[in-house]
Amino acid sequence: MKRVLKYLISFVLISLFLTSCGGFKRSGKDQPVNAKDRVKKNIEEGRGLKIQSSILTNNNPRGGSFSFASSNPLWRATLEKLDFIPLSNVDYAGGVIITDWYGDVNSDEQIKIAVKFLTNEIRSDALDIIIYKKKCVDINTCQTLKLENNTSNEIKASILKRATILKKKLEAKKDD
Repeated sequence: MKRVLKYLISFVLISLFLTSCGGFKRSGKDQPVNAKDRVKKNIEEGRGLKIQSSILTNNNPRGGSFSFASSNPLWRATLEKLDFIPLSNVDYAGGVIITDWYGDVNSDEQIKIAVKFLTNEIRSDALDIIIYKKKCVDINTCQTLKLENNTSNEIKASILKRATILKKKLEAKKDD
């Protein structure tokens, strides 16, 4: 008797859970055919999770849309051009690459390069490149300055040229 009562209670509880979810109420004829309309209807009814559309599109004035790093020509070109120097921080989601301090063995000067990605589009204002120079008299006495010369523009031009080549190769693969 106890066993039957246990099964009966389990059956009633499972039935309540299933019917409270609305699993038996849905009908396919009320659903829109177009996927965007379906998503909109589900969100209005509170049945879905909406990821903020400004994150996924370029309508967001604070940033752009990001795809995977391996398919982003600008990102790949930057990594290729900076492959001679050790990297200390690489954050694709944040759009930042920062190198470690780099210099010749017998030199008292070192440089550090910070690249900020402002957009994924290959254009002249897509990158902000800052170069820092550290000059050390001894181990504990160093001075760090932001370099204000043409080197950052040369690095930017080099990255943009390489990104253009990578983009053309990627488009050619898509066409094949």
